Amino acid sequence: MKVVCFTFNAFSENTYLLIDEATRQCAIVDPGCYDAQEQQTLRRYVEENQLQVTLLLNTHAHIDHVLGNAFVLQTWPGTPYLLHPLDLPTLNAVPLYAGPYGFAGYQPAEPSGELAAGQTVRFGDTELQVRFTPGHSAGHVVFYHAPSQALIGGDVLFQQSIGRTDLPGGNHATLIRSIETELLTLPDATTVYPGHGPTTTIGAERRSNPFLVN
Repeated sequence: MKVVCFTFNAFSENTYLLIDEATRQCAIVDPGCYDAQEQQTLRRYVEENQLQVTLLLNTHAHIDHVLGNAFVLQTWPGTPYLLHPLDLPTLNAVPLYAGPYGFAGYQPAEPSGELAAGQTVRFGDTELQVRFTPGHSAGHVVFYHAPSQALIGGDVLFQQSIGRTDLPGGNHATLIRSIETELLTLPDATTVYPGHGPTTTIGAERRSNPFLVN
């Protein structure tokens, strides 16, 4: 599996394109593309690399991670869109504050399916394990690719930091528990691809993340 990162919108959100290199099928995770230039950047990469978009996934539904959902579904019709059901209220709240946040052109999109803890999602020959990681939001999940030890982590764990917990559905103790049980149980060599900022590894954060080291 090849991981391609695009950083979009005013929140500098990381949108991930996960590519099954054998079949050229791909999954788009947390599309944050909002304006026409950002949308064209994503579409051009898919077209120039002759990829087939077969899956749209959200780790969670805060505005910066869902701005491009409608664009993806309009550009590649019929693509399944999966979200954990506990984050549906978070998704449904986005239109209420999109304008004041400077995203008056936001277009809602409805999931066509659900994500659940322990579920396996597939595109091409690639399989991702869904791990349930609430704390930043009520229905947050992460996606783990065991063969390459890659974790698409959303806003749970960052380089030397963790996700904020002061938004609706957030809870600090729950987030720490999610990190301890669902992330720190992965191999130290696991690469974490976070929703913001640079990549890190499980081992590096286990050793020196100030929010995790007692």
